[in-house]
Amino acid sequence: MSRTMSTEQASWFCDTFAKLVSNVGQSVLGKEQTIRLVLTALLTEGHVLLEDAPGTGKTMLARSLAATVKGTNSRIQFTPDLLPSDVTGITIYDQRTQSFEFHHGPIFANLVLADEINRASPKTQSALLEVMEEGRVTVDGTTYTQARPFMVIATQNPIEQAGTYRLPEAQLDRFLIKTSIGYPDRVATVALLTGSAQKDRSAALSPVITTEALAEMADLATGVHVDEAVLDYVAALCEATREAPETRLGVSVRGALAMVRAAKVWAAGQGRNYVLPDDIKELAPHVFTHRLVLDPEAEFTGATAAKVIDAVLREVPAPTRRGSEA
Repeated sequence: MSRTMSTEQASWFCDTFAKLVSNVGQSVLGKEQTIRLVLTALLTEGHVLLEDAPGTGKTMLARSLAATVKGTNSRIQFTPDLLPSDVTGITIYDQRTQSFEFHHGPIFANLVLADEINRASPKTQSALLEVMEEGRVTVDGTTYTQARPFMVIATQNPIEQAGTYRLPEAQLDRFLIKTSIGYPDRVATVALLTGSAQKDRSAALSPVITTEALAEMADLATGVHVDEAVLDYVAALCEATREAPETRLGVSVRGALAMVRAAKVWAAGQGRNYVLPDDIKELAPHVFTHRLVLDPEAEFTGATAAKVIDAVLREVPAPTRRGSEA
């Protein structure tokens, strides 16, 4: 069992988290909330799905995060002809040593950018399932463990659907957070245009944290206190998504666990060693929405996962006192 985070540790966590946000924010302008969400996923040891239109800075965000962390990073451009072995690696026979040798694929990195993940075939997409969930890869009967931290930042373009394969629900459920970047505001756009001569803004960033320190932060966040009343609130929200008439499939137990873990990091990032119901409300659209499967008839009449989550947050009362006082 992890030790409870102290007030001093929460303060240190908040300061370090702010430095990480600030560093990434030097190249991804005006998107602090999105940066905080992605960093929360990293420190929760979860994965992020960025769904947005082309040219909004999805790849830049991933590169900037990789430049901020002093670790290994790789980029996989997903295409229809990409094979599972192109992701995980392959075993090759070495005639000189007369033995089989495993050549690690690009998935073996601390930060992996899976660009346009929905362009690869379902078979190749499934190659990510084991490593995303369990942090390990099995090739030819041998299991290889990933280093910590490990995060996949996958991007997909929701506008252009030609030649794409929809991500299955089982894989969507393995993403801790789904979010978008959106277009920058006028001030940020002008700042970007001013520095247009600099093609890759992430190249100018310097790393501000090691992978060892990042793993220490992740371990520290597990000690954030979550009151029983807050846990009951998360459970009630999940149950409400399953009972909503617009859904065929609500938030899974994996989704509820993901919410609690993410809320701990989110609270620590704000200098608190305890989770508030407001943390759950703020994270719900990003942690829960992509886990819903809507009823086709409800979807035809205009229902969306975002609307369902919004309605559930309005209908389920948030706790106003601790579980021991109820």
